Amino acid sequence: MTQYLDQYEQRVSEAVDSLWDALVDPREAYVDDDGMWWNNLNEAGGGFVRAGLPYLNEAQLAEVRLDCRRLVATNEFAINGVENRISYIVGSGHVYRAVLRDDSAAGAALLTEVQGVLNEFLSVNAWHARQQEIVRRMDRDGEAFLRFFVGLDGMTRVRFIEPEQVSTPKELSQEPSASFGVHTESDDVESVRGYYVDGEPIAAGEIQHRKANVDANVKRGLSLYFPVRKNLRRVEKLLRNMSAVAEIQSAIALIRKHRSALRNGVEQFVTDGSSTSGFSPATGRTRRLATYEPGTILDAPAGLEYDFPAAGVNASNFVTVLQAELRAIAARLVMPEFMFTSDASNANYSSTLVAEGPAVKMFERLQASLRNDDLLVMWRVIENAAAAGRLPRDVRQRVEVQITLPSLHVRDQLREVQVEKIAFEKGILSPQTWSQRLGLDYDQEQKNWEGASDELRAARVKSKP
Repeated sequence: MTQYLDQYEQRVSEAVDSLWDALVDPREAYVDDDGMWWNNLNEAGGGFVRAGLPYLNEAQLAEVRLDCRRLVATNEFAINGVENRISYIVGSGHVYRAVLRDDSAAGAALLTEVQGVLNEFLSVNAWHARQQEIVRRMDRDGEAFLRFFVGLDGMTRVRFIEPEQVSTPKELSQEPSASFGVHTESDDVESVRGYYVDGEPIAAGEIQHRKANVDANVKRGLSLYFPVRKNLRRVEKLLRNMSAVAEIQSAIALIRKHRSALRNGVEQFVTDGSSTSGFSPATGRTRRLATYEPGTILDAPAGLEYDFPAAGVNASNFVTVLQAELRAIAARLVMPEFMFTSDASNANYSSTLVAEGPAVKMFERLQASLRNDDLLVMWRVIENAAAAGRLPRDVRQRVEVQITLPSLHVRDQLREVQVEKIAFEKGILSPQTWSQRLGLDYDQEQKNWEGASDELRAARVKSKP
């Protein structure tokens, strides 16, 4: 009787298991393969859905940011993409120079004072390194918050605010104008009144918020790598699996196949043929090794075959798939494949960084955006110094700030100099700007000329047009 009950119990168990395996959750259609839910169009904040954002609230935004941060911190290709973008956008650093709006001789002293304020700001805040971090944060988090602190002497200091510090206090969670930690006008999202940092309100004038990859009427930015995070994970797993398979196959020197041999006979054969053995505490088994000198010839008795698994390792079958994934990621970054993968076999530097190339156009756009944001920072610095009495109140009407960016194009230096010489002779290019393009300090070079010999100064005068 017990035997029959066991049989029926097994049948019922198998039937239940089959029903469970066939169960379909209707919600699965609205879940991506990374476990993230689609946005509900009926929820509050539908405008963010129409803007193409993957988050509706601060919790979802934090999840998206953390996901992309992990990739930028651990995925070698994501790290390479960020570092290359920094190299081309920031490069060796931007040059900031104050120039007079008129030719009045009385403005020379003012010009020196303004340039001194700018140079001091750049030095105190390690601005070149901070520029690099701004680009890294923009790519990683989709935004960067800079907070300004002004000393009694008018010196401006800049510090970063972490994106997770900017959040809406609980008492304002139902206030749309204070969503995502950004307090705006109720009828104009682009007019920012302030920010909530660690629950404390901070005036908009003390913070510069740089955001990327979103529309102007969206309060928070989106990481550069969000659309291709799945590709980056697949690349990482594919590369790991390829290496693991190759490692296992190459670790096994050979496999001996014993035809019609019993287990005891095989074990004895292995023991007789081993040159050394050792016990492994980790596995609890005895490991036997046989040493084959170079040029060893193996003679197999009847019924024994030798197979070499390493000969079947062919990683090229997977490399094509790997390259296809990497090209998809490089397409998102609008970068040539070699810039993202460090594989220069399929690209020529001179043919990719030309004036009309997509990568150059993209980098020029990013440089222009960075320059505009930096220009606002420099004017804050100048105005803070003016408010402290270090500079005259009308300094903005008398001085302007010029920013020189590093070149992106493949450089034909002789041709560039010829073009610049013509522009200089026609009065279009100033000697100060020409010096900046050459990476030189014009004022310092003039001082150097003063200490030059009479013969060199005479030759300089003779060479002037």
